[in-house]
Amino acid sequence: MIEIENIDFSYRKGRNLFKSLSLVMQPGHIYGLLGKNGAGKSTLLKNIAGLVFPQKGKCYINGKDSSKRFLSVLQQLYFIPEEIFAPALTSEQFVSSTSYFYPEFNADDFYKYIKILDVDPSAIMSSMSFGQQKKAIIAFGLATHCKILILDEPTNGLDIPSKIQFRKLIASVLQEDQCIIISTHQVRDLDSLIDYLLILDDQKIVVQNSIDELTEKLEFGVFEDTSAMEVLYEEKTVAGSHAILKNTKNKFSKIDLELFFNGVVEGNRELINALKS
Repeated sequence: MIEIENIDFSYRKGRNLFKSLSLVMQPGHIYGLLGKNGAGKSTLLKNIAGLVFPQKGKCYINGKDSSKRFLSVLQQLYFIPEEIFAPALTSEQFVSSTSYFYPEFNADDFYKYIKILDVDPSAIMSSMSFGQQKKAIIAFGLATHCKILILDEPTNGLDIPSKIQFRKLIASVLQEDQCIIISTHQVRDLDSLIDYLLILDDQKIVVQNSIDELTEKLEFGVFEDTSAMEVLYEEKTVAGSHAILKNTKNKFSKIDLELFFNGVVEGNRELINALKS
């Protein structure tokens, strides 16, 4: 569905955000894209959507170069940026003026989603709080039923109840022919939602594994004493040592995305190599 082939990208000469970055994303998955601030998460999403163009390499959507902005591609792709523009329209008016761009848009679903997210469809969007604006746009994006849905920092501006509603809604709408990509720096907002993890660091994708693969190869836990354990990465707290071990006993444990992310971006090669063994 999405194929990125050896892209280089920079905003300024000599300062590459990506160098020979390659990635394939398939339908039926919710991908979580993580990275440090400034790593290029938003830029990577814009390359996929054809909003910026690589200096080298290509991004393809269903075999078509995304930079060409083909109508057949745009009708099946919806991109929600971190900073959204909310027009001086009600959500109802926004639907009337915009939904015809998307052949599979379903108005009934939009009103169902907007009710779940607790947004007034008769309120002027530009007068809403930032969180309410974002929820209205998320509801619209989901109602397009686009095959590719890209969300950049979607939980920014949402309160805790709204984040819970968002996670439940996203998990409930994914279809087998859809690919959802969510980028965030708020790691814990994704831990119960995504089924495939991507980590962008040092100009490339350093982790691209399913959550099942991570829990199969790694064990996560809190331990009083890790001195006799083969620890790949740990963070000590007053409650004990939050640690990642090799899963040598085929033991199931709940993944700690924040702990894993911290270990990866600190350059822990043992942790990354454990996924390849």
